[in-house]
Amino acid sequence: MEEKSNLTLLGAGMLICVSLVLGFNHVIVKLVNEGLQPVFAAGLRSVGATILVWMWIRFRGQKLDFKSGTILPGIAIGLCFTVEFLGLFLALDLTTVTRTSVIFYSMPIWLTLAAHFLLPGERLTIPKAVGLALAFGGVAWAIADQGGGGTASLKGDLLALLGAFGWTALALVARTTRVREVSSEMQMFWQVLVSGPVLLIAASFFGPAIRDIQPWHWAGLAFQIVFVATASFLAWFWLLNRYKASNIASFAFLSPVIGVTLGWLILGERVTWALLAQLGLVVLGIILINRVRRSPLPPTGASMPPRQSS
Repeated sequence: MEEKSNLTLLGAGMLICVSLVLGFNHVIVKLVNEGLQPVFAAGLRSVGATILVWMWIRFRGQKLDFKSGTILPGIAIGLCFTVEFLGLFLALDLTTVTRTSVIFYSMPIWLTLAAHFLLPGERLTIPKAVGLALAFGGVAWAIADQGGGGTASLKGDLLALLGAFGWTALALVARTTRVREVSSEMQMFWQVLVSGPVLLIAASFFGPAIRDIQPWHWAGLAFQIVFVATASFLAWFWLLNRYKASNIASFAFLSPVIGVTLGWLILGERVTWALLAQLGLVVLGIILINRVRRSPLPPTGASMPPRQSS
């Protein structure tokens, strides 16, 4: 196995850029939802990303790897990806970017808790347990505090939590089945290949596909396809393959912080002291959890991009 290096200045810069893109994506999703029905937009994003990821695989001189034993797990991570972004896109249609960022990026909590029971060598330690308790407290407080952080929606908050659960399930499937034997690009291909048609079919249950569409809504969707669902997710996989997992995981706290900051700066969402305290608990919990991890948190889409992102 190739030894991975410590994080370089290039790697740190890429991680910050990926975190910024994924945080900005929540703002873009919320704005695009004004012109396109959320589930329909999520499906279009996956279809577009399928084409671009396939082109990237071909550009690198690789072939689609449908090896025996990986097809069913590949479909499974695609369905988990579907649940992740079904929850996220609908949540951003109902509640604020600031609240969604706090709840959706709680994914490390649920992965750490599940890993304790399902993955060998991933037992809870005292620091992990403390981090878990702090982050869980922050998420529970955020959901219970329906009067803070701007326009609150219990349904939207629960959908953001559903997205985090889908992300957690994706990470577990990716780590416990034979799909881990294929390349990261192929794992990404499975996710967008399966989620595209499933989301488009599901969109028929969520109202008209087109709302008050404007050209800039299509531009926002294009941004999601090119820079989020393709470039950022592939960059995150590249970083995971090149650098030590502990170095990558140490940046996980950036995503909720960036999401809350951009929701406030760009959309003018109200940020209360209570929301900042909730964010602080989640961030501190993520830091404690990741400080002692020995394996990567797979990215937005497949793992923990500071995934999607996502």
